[in-house]
Amino acid sequence: MSRLITVTLLILSTLVTAQNSSQERAVILVKKAIAQKSKNDPKEVLENFTYRIYEKTIITDSLNGNAHSFFSEKVSDLYASKKERFTEKVIGYQLAGFKTPRYEVFAVNVQSRSFYDDDFIIFNNRYVGILSKKGFKNYIYSIKDISENGDFIISFCPKKPKQIPGFTGSMTLDKESLAIKNIQLGITDNLNIQLEQEYTYLEELQLYVPVHRKLFLDKGKTDKRLSFFNGKISIGTIENEVIEDMVTRKFLVTSTSMRNYKINTPIKNTTNQYAITFEEDANNKDNSFWSVYRETALTSKDKRSFSEIERIVNAENIERRLGTINNFSVGYFSVKAFDFDLTYPIKFNNFEGLRLGLGGVTNDAFSKNFRLEGYGAYGFKDKAFKYGVGSGVLLSSEKGMWLSATYSNDIEEVGSFPYLTDRRVYSLFEPRLVNITQFFTHNTFRGNLEYRITPQLLSEFQVAHRSIKQSIPYRFQIDEDVIRDYNITEATAAFRWSPANRYLKTDSDAFSIYEEYPVISGQVSHSFDGLGGDLGFTRLGAKAFYRVEQLNKSATELLVEGNIAFGDVPLTHLFHAYPNAPTKETILQRFSVAGVNSFETMFFGEFFSDQLFTAQIKHRLRPFNLGKRFKPEMVFISRFAIGDISNPEDHLNTSFDSLDQGYTESGFELNKLLFGFGTSFTYRYGAYHLPNWEDNIAFKFTFNLKL
Repeated sequence: MSRLITVTLLILSTLVTAQNSSQERAVILVKKAIAQKSKNDPKEVLENFTYRIYEKTIITDSLNGNAHSFFSEKVSDLYASKKERFTEKVIGYQLAGFKTPRYEVFAVNVQSRSFYDDDFIIFNNRYVGILSKKGFKNYIYSIKDISENGDFIISFCPKKPKQIPGFTGSMTLDKESLAIKNIQLGITDNLNIQLEQEYTYLEELQLYVPVHRKLFLDKGKTDKRLSFFNGKISIGTIENEVIEDMVTRKFLVTSTSMRNYKINTPIKNTTNQYAITFEEDANNKDNSFWSVYRETALTSKDKRSFSEIERIVNAENIERRLGTINNFSVGYFSVKAFDFDLTYPIKFNNFEGLRLGLGGVTNDAFSKNFRLEGYGAYGFKDKAFKYGVGSGVLLSSEKGMWLSATYSNDIEEVGSFPYLTDRRVYSLFEPRLVNITQFFTHNTFRGNLEYRITPQLLSEFQVAHRSIKQSIPYRFQIDEDVIRDYNITEATAAFRWSPANRYLKTDSDAFSIYEEYPVISGQVSHSFDGLGGDLGFTRLGAKAFYRVEQLNKSATELLVEGNIAFGDVPLTHLFHAYPNAPTKETILQRFSVAGVNSFETMFFGEFFSDQLFTAQIKHRLRPFNLGKRFKPEMVFISRFAIGDISNPEDHLNTSFDSLDQGYTESGFELNKLLFGFGTSFTYRYGAYHLPNWEDNIAFKFTFNLKL
């Protein structure tokens, strides 16, 4: 028996040693392959190159149905260079069942272009690249085999698949150059994926390049449904797919062929500011066009899909419903030629109490080049009616250039500094609004010019005349004069720059398909002492937002903002740090809803500044997987503000403090506990710590809504 045990242990030891040896050799080879990327990756070797792809994508409920649930074909030219990322020009496409283009289909990042990338994306999910330095931390490599001609077959699998999902599979590396020759991999995560990619050696390039790729995918363990359309509405962890017939229920298969590689030739794609562009007649190609690129003829099931999907689209009025859903995602509900603005119907604040309203804007069904807009609202506490009307004309669809004029009679928060280019940030529920106590009323005439300088750089210019009336006892002293109400004539220029974002260009518009960071906003406004205005002052502001997402699904966010004003600046146009603490005595009385980027322990009206800097950092842990429908998220938050105020004695009948000592608060949120609701706890400390410790605490509920 002892001899048997000894032999068994010896065999196990030998196997472990062999396995360790295989892994050590594989790691050495992978390190060499990574070092050789500059010689093997076409994007690093070549100044620029192009190739043509044919891509066929199907979604089917089963392998034996009469027709697919989704069918599309696409022919594109891909452009790449050392300096630029891939850009795509779609030469031809057809989407079964749809008469009008559905550009959102092309915005889905089904898969990355190169396995040499540090990260590889499949259906908008990011994974560690198998030939990346991060790969050594996340993958176990071993030599699976050596082919007959001496090529190395390296297998890989994730070290911690539950924490950081990764690929399991194998790749064939050339025995001499260690270039990729073949890849077969899979992943079992929220998505179940199988992917195969074949390469060929091109003598004229002296490189291995991909020629065939096939992706097989089903939704795996996730409760989310995968869609090529913007049809998801998420509240907390609950997701509802509106377009049932257009989703991945079981299988998605994408097959791609790549051909006609050309190197170091001038790229004629003059719109390389965009990630994806379209030829003018791309959606109007005949059968002779498609027969050139199809490697195999369409199956009878493929052919039946055109008529069957068209029948479903027409019967269910899918195209209209998709338009409604896309508008809903940015805050509108479409009824024929009018889009109702969903931010108007119900609001609540301390000045108006319950505010009910209705408003919106005409859409393309009314006119593509002209729009009318308007709204009306009534506050039950102040018993006042507010309204606004306006119109706009499209001067250039290429640049998104709209010239508009509006008039409004409404209220606005004291001390706010909204950026024109950030105006359309849609939320059904505005958390901080319910706590605001200080408003002023205004009658405002505005003229606006919106202009897209580049896809990444938006601009807006405004000239406005405002008649402002106080709703609080505040008075403003200028030299020997004391004024209560005043007129302001103001010119404003605003910019929003998203340098890392990538955009898809349609025939009349452009929209973002890859949201990346940083996002930087800037705005300058000048109020004239004259031209109908009573006060002369200037305000400047700039802010930057940056987000780093980790492969373990945690994320860190940083938001910084700086503001400065000089001249005769009244309280209404000073800056605050977006306080969100109701001015009540006890913690429970102050229990309310937490804002998104507000200072939760700072009381309303406590601080105003004409020089202000704020910074906030949030770290989101990976969601806790406590069940199919219960995945709460922990977020740690710290905020800082510092500022100053010139001539505070000029602001009469009010009292507030300076922020020159620096204000700090920290806390956490536990979100998505039930139907999107959660809780938060924040503590105020440092120079502005209050004597009564309870006054330094903010305990609130949170609400997360994602469209």
